[in-house]
Amino acid sequence: MAKKIGVIGAGGWGTALAVLLSENGNEVSLYEHFPEYAVKLRVQKENKTFLPGVKIPRGVVITSSLAEAVKGAAIILFAVPSKHLPGVLELMDTGSLKKGAIFVSAIKGIDRTTLKRMSQLISGRFGKKFEVAVLSGPSHAEEVGRKTPTAVVIAAKKIKTAEILQEVFSGPYFRVYASDDVIGVELGGAVKNVIALAKGVLDGMGLGDNTTAALMTRGLAEMKRLGRKLGARPETLNGLSGTGDLIVTCMSRHSRNRSVGERLGKGEKLPAILASMEMVAEGVTTADSCHRLAKKLGVEMPIAREMYRILFRGASPAGAVKALMGRKLKREEVQ
Repeated sequence: MAKKIGVIGAGGWGTALAVLLSENGNEVSLYEHFPEYAVKLRVQKENKTFLPGVKIPRGVVITSSLAEAVKGAAIILFAVPSKHLPGVLELMDTGSLKKGAIFVSAIKGIDRTTLKRMSQLISGRFGKKFEVAVLSGPSHAEEVGRKTPTAVVIAAKKIKTAEILQEVFSGPYFRVYASDDVIGVELGGAVKNVIALAKGVLDGMGLGDNTTAALMTRGLAEMKRLGRKLGARPETLNGLSGTGDLIVTCMSRHSRNRSVGERLGKGEKLPAILASMEMVAEGVTTADSCHRLAKKLGVEMPIAREMYRILFRGASPAGAVKALMGRKLKREEVQ
């Protein structure tokens, strides 16, 4: 059954999901914050800045009015950068929301101020009146927009809610699995960006495949340690939202996080790198919030710590590698 869906955020990911959901037969509104860019999207029917080459179906209503985008929507999908979510939530009028609406976060980050996951911010704003789900997995917007076969996972506390969303989002090129492990699915999507930054640093330094394999394996171990502390199931992080997303973000040419890391590894400075980018590399802010969250909880995450030191404390990539390789020797524990 077709749903009315409001997609909040007209970046590459939001646009790709709006196209997907419209092609699945749903009534879709796409919210773009800047009115002048919303007009451009309506006229061109293409997001030439963030998702060039992908046509936006005529049925997608593009608006710069947040109230219009969510009015009567059965599903409200958030696809804005994590740093903008609190502001968007404050602008939303709870009185205009449809009773029983489901919120879906497709944002891969941890809030830098509160150290909360995105679904926690949404629940904190709207209470228990509305269900909140999360969508994550290996899913570059560039490939989803071009109908490349993709598999992801949607998680909600009530598995029935996840199964409803599974039907709405699934299509010929977008396969969705259902889960009730919201924490695991959400953490995997956020923390893998930090490991992808580190993978880019290794590339920029010209290091090899052995180093990459070690980084990704131990990075996954760090993700699981944090997940267990917060109540996630380790097997969730072995799946699409953990291992799957880690592989694609570390290895893909589309990965902004890997690209930022590569430039750091070559000696560029973070402010100059960020100033040259139109799109957001979520791993930069998540490296800070992840490091502080791990420290707060007493979770050992040495890769995340070194990535934090490179980004925010002026540590050299070579010094970070030396610090990781020189850590106290220990047994390998795999779970």
